Amino acid sequence: MNVKVVNKYESLLNNIDIDIIKSISGVYTPEELIAQFNNFFYNKMILDITAIKDYENISVIQELSVNMDMSKVIILLDDSELVNDPKYLSALVSMGIYNFTRNIDAVKFLIDNPNTYKDVAQYHQLNMMMGTASEENIHSTKKEKKVKEEKNYVGTNSVKIIGLKNVTEHAGSTTLTYLLKKQLEKNYKVVAVEVDNNDFIYLNDRTLMNTNHFELQKFISTHYNCDVILIDLNEEGAIDYCTDVLYLIEPGLIKLNKLIRKDPQIFDKLKGNKIILNRSVLDNNDVEDFENESNSKVYFNIPYLDDKLDNHVELEYLLQKMGFNKEDNDKNGKLFNIFK
Repeated sequence: MNVKVVNKYESLLNNIDIDIIKSISGVYTPEELIAQFNNFFYNKMILDITAIKDYENISVIQELSVNMDMSKVIILLDDSELVNDPKYLSALVSMGIYNFTRNIDAVKFLIDNPNTYKDVAQYHQLNMMMGTASEENIHSTKKEKKVKEEKNYVGTNSVKIIGLKNVTEHAGSTTLTYLLKKQLEKNYKVVAVEVDNNDFIYLNDRTLMNTNHFELQKFISTHYNCDVILIDLNEEGAIDYCTDVLYLIEPGLIKLNKLIRKDPQIFDKLKGNKIILNRSVLDNNDVEDFENESNSKVYFNIPYLDDKLDNHVELEYLLQKMGFNKEDNDKNGKLFNIFK
């Protein structure tokens, strides 16, 4: 059975032949909707967007998306300019909200034929995703939009989403993600997440998070206000969401030989990408030999690191190379305050 939350389009939705177990009419805050339906079993929710208080503020929709299963929600959009703005629609997709329509006849169809990402991908503007969601709301009024444009408002397009991916088996992406987070968070707002696994639990740091590859896009969109999002991608984490990806190779003889036997073309595939030698015992001459033999270019060479330490000069150099140059505001004015 289904539920309905209606307001402006109540009469239209009442004419659709749908099995309804509960229906409410009016304007509700996200908190009120969550309280009403959090422990209520239903198949689908038909949600008239005008029934959501301040629905033109995308952060209000985001609050719903974080606290409700949006795969069970079908949103009937109104005809307002703001809601039909490409940025608004893109933000919906970024939150994992795929079942929305302006066609009253499509509501019933979506109950039995819910959209997938492929069905709404045309609305998703990846190059605008972070900046769109970062504003307190999406153009809450035309006047506010004009003011922001006049001030060259830029949201948080500067957010960096860095993925870490093992190329050789168990090359240390989980631990390196953790160490980079500790290194960065002295000067940046950082969140770290692991995809399709929870090895973070063994690091005893409750700020580390995990998700699955289906929810990764939603996770990113709900952390748009961070300076840096670090992602331990594992097998299924999509690199398309990342602004940068570090490909980790542990340059031991057995691991390299296993890698080549598994995929003889691997280094051709990695050309132009950031290859990181991790847990490496190679010196500069060895790295040159590695590059010559593999016909590749190493971006950075990281030795074995003590994961109990908070500061690593090697990681400082890596981060500087990647463009992280924000300095501490202490009297020394030195990056990460390592050299005292």
